[in-house]
Amino acid sequence: MNNSEIWLPPPDLTITDWADNYRRIPPEASSEPGIWKTSRAPYQREMMNAISDDRYERIVMMTAAQIGKTEIILNTLGYYIDKEPSPILLINPTLEMGESFSKDRLAPMIRDTPCLQGKIKDPRTRDSGNTLLHKKFPGGHITIAGSNSPASLASRPIRILLCDEVDRYPFSAGTEGDPLSLAMKRTANFWNRKIVMVSTPTLKGASRIEKAYENSTQEEWQIPCPNCNHYQALSWSNIKYRGLTEPLMRCEHCGKDFSELDWKKNQALGQWKANNPGKPTRGFHVNAFASPWVSWKSLCESYDEAEKIGPENVKVWINTVLGVPYEDKSDEVDVHSLEAHRIEYGAELPDEVLLLTCGIDTQDDRLELEVLGWGLSNKTWGIEYKVIYGSPEDNTTWQALDEYLSKTWHYSDGTGLGLSITCIDSAGHYTDEVYKFCKSRLRKRIFPIIGRGAYGKPAVSNPSRNNRYRIPLFTLGVSTIKGVLFGRLAVEKHTPGYCYFPADIRGYDEIYFKGLMSERMLIKRDKGQTKITWEAVPHARNEPLDCRVYAMGAFEILNPDMTKKAKKHGGKSNEAPNERTNQPEHKRVKRKITFLNRGMRL
Repeated sequence: MNNSEIWLPPPDLTITDWADNYRRIPPEASSEPGIWKTSRAPYQREMMNAISDDRYERIVMMTAAQIGKTEIILNTLGYYIDKEPSPILLINPTLEMGESFSKDRLAPMIRDTPCLQGKIKDPRTRDSGNTLLHKKFPGGHITIAGSNSPASLASRPIRILLCDEVDRYPFSAGTEGDPLSLAMKRTANFWNRKIVMVSTPTLKGASRIEKAYENSTQEEWQIPCPNCNHYQALSWSNIKYRGLTEPLMRCEHCGKDFSELDWKKNQALGQWKANNPGKPTRGFHVNAFASPWVSWKSLCESYDEAEKIGPENVKVWINTVLGVPYEDKSDEVDVHSLEAHRIEYGAELPDEVLLLTCGIDTQDDRLELEVLGWGLSNKTWGIEYKVIYGSPEDNTTWQALDEYLSKTWHYSDGTGLGLSITCIDSAGHYTDEVYKFCKSRLRKRIFPIIGRGAYGKPAVSNPSRNNRYRIPLFTLGVSTIKGVLFGRLAVEKHTPGYCYFPADIRGYDEIYFKGLMSERMLIKRDKGQTKITWEAVPHARNEPLDCRVYAMGAFEILNPDMTKKAKKHGGKSNEAPNERTNQPEHKRVKRKITFLNRGMRL
């Protein structure tokens, strides 16, 4: 494009037209490299065209994963670079994700799409003026920002705002406030601005994308029935697969069942149906069952796997496969309902328990702790809740704790099991005492921890040694772990994630259960933003909740292979060792703390 072309009116060309005519898919970015074809996923056509339609300022896409959201963003960037140059801001949840997008997705597209070649200079070129996160082209530029970086959101007016995975944004970018609101202010100078919000949703009532979708046209992707031509969404509630060789979906109109192939033959005839027509914001929802890149069979199998592991995995499945927010039901759990979780163990340890973790809370006149047993499918058994009285300033208190942590608990056949890992809260008045106790016991995997309550923090962060004793200090995302705990307390009896308590007391009395339920998750509005907080229930001490959270955090730090443990455990467990309970989010932490299992010098 020469300088005179910059001042020409934008071409009568949609983003879909541009992609079908010009876009090339790099081989390292897709299993289907080459010429872009919107016909591969017809639902993308209207989603892209809405962005380049002058009638709409805001476009919202609440979708599943694996439907091509990133490709839609790339096509949008390519169109505006080539045909309608503008200042553009793309926001990712973190700067690191923005860097990966720039290197792994944007750069290869520019390299392999002929009409984009030469418009953005290689940042390695002398005097190119381009960096990994800021790229210039004739008539415009692209800034790639992280929602967690207020500096990257604070400058340059922009016309095209692309917000990816908005439900993963923090509630505040540093102390500056909501990152989405900060970015939207940057578009105020443009009468023809575009604001595009894209995300898989998270928690109902707290999801940014859900709220935006509710204020839009609320369009659903529908295709006609192979038999009666009645248009309908590909609905999970109509899918049947158990006991069948392949999944079938029932038509909600004629009642007939058809295979994935039969339904998807009609994808080209699909259309978007608005449930809230007339709204100025276009809003789209499509689930993974419409995707050409993933089979119904694999989606059904992934649901079965999620169910085996526990409710938090079902939540992820609902968010990423159905593309809808998860409705939390933990508020249905109360102290009285937990009485039904009591069972006879028959020994100190039920046979299903494969390892033990411990969480310890420090108080001015005592230490409170819980030993928690873990089995397959993230099931847990409360083994003992104990209070050791005495000031943490007194060595005898720590001696009593040391003796207790060295205990062996026994199965019905007389064999025993000790603690695999222990976490002690180091916040409060006795940080030095906790560090001293842990320093000489790191070989026993006794670690200090500190809790961080901000919602969205990972369950476990990489350890820091930035303390006077130079020992690993782990940060636990206590709000995240509490969400997992309360979700598990709400699951049906004997299903994955279920929490058992002993019929004999062992410290699990009424005071314990009131303490376990001493906080409630609240979704509330604060200065115009939706926030998730945990608030105390009046007249209940929260030490039992804290101890359970720390014991669960200890399991996250250890990140054990439960299948391997079940095989070593022999015939005690009455569950088939058919799954690994670890989650993908743990892998990054595990690489950093392999010393836990390798016995390296600490």
